[in-house]
Amino acid sequence: MSSYILRLACPDKVGIVSAVSNYLAENLLNIQDSHQFGDPYSKRFFMRVHFETTAKTYSREELQSSFSKVAMRFNMEWRLEDFNKKARLLIMVSRYGHCLNDLLYRCTNNILNAEVKAIVSNHRDFETLAGNNSIPYYYLPVTKENKAGQEEQIIKLAHGLEVDLIVLARYMQILSPEFCDAFKDKIINIHHSFLPGFKGARPYHQAYERGVKIIGATAHYVTANLDEGPIIEQETERVDHSHDPDELATMGRDLESMTLAKAVRYHVEQRILLNGNKTVVFR
Repeated sequence: MSSYILRLACPDKVGIVSAVSNYLAENLLNIQDSHQFGDPYSKRFFMRVHFETTAKTYSREELQSSFSKVAMRFNMEWRLEDFNKKARLLIMVSRYGHCLNDLLYRCTNNILNAEVKAIVSNHRDFETLAGNNSIPYYYLPVTKENKAGQEEQIIKLAHGLEVDLIVLARYMQILSPEFCDAFKDKIINIHHSFLPGFKGARPYHQAYERGVKIIGATAHYVTANLDEGPIIEQETERVDHSHDPDELATMGRDLESMTLAKAVRYHVEQRILLNGNKTVVFR
């Protein structure tokens, strides 16, 4: 028995769900769960179906070939993925390790259906941590002079490892448009949710000085427009006058770890579809 995830997006019209359901039934494919959404503003329809083979085991290639006839009728953009396949991650990090630690724990304990194939950093801080987890660690320092060459090394590494997703786990460097284009919709970033108001260093001190009442974190796909890619997940927590900047930063790190982990899970479980500069996330 094999298990697959079908994701699709297309212009909204009558008969899409029926066509997909009939295709699955005719091929004795059993639906495990199904979600759909019709956007009244973009006039597009989105669907995610998890199904299993029953009487006959089909290869992914056979299913892609046969379903393509249905997809053509509705002008679908679609993908079919193996439900049980572990996603291959490349994690990039600088000097804050809370998100990295959290992701390593989740992958090691099969909470995330993913495996970390390599860690890239512009510092050596987490070299020992990577070694303890038997994960290759690539120390690639970056300066204004070597930035293009450093990014080219990472691109070659990611392609060589055939990674499915690059995770910026507090990687404190701005990626070039060329890098973003090379992995379109395959890079997830995490940051505090004070942007664009509190930019630069010491954002939690800025927030404290302004007396904020809510702090949070945002995970999004990376585009050439800094911190403006499609948002995948956000978390918030209420705070008050009694929280000092260090307490705010501690709470913020927890929110960042949780938010990034959720966003990565949604991606590796094929739960996200793009809707312009927004996402449809089937939780």
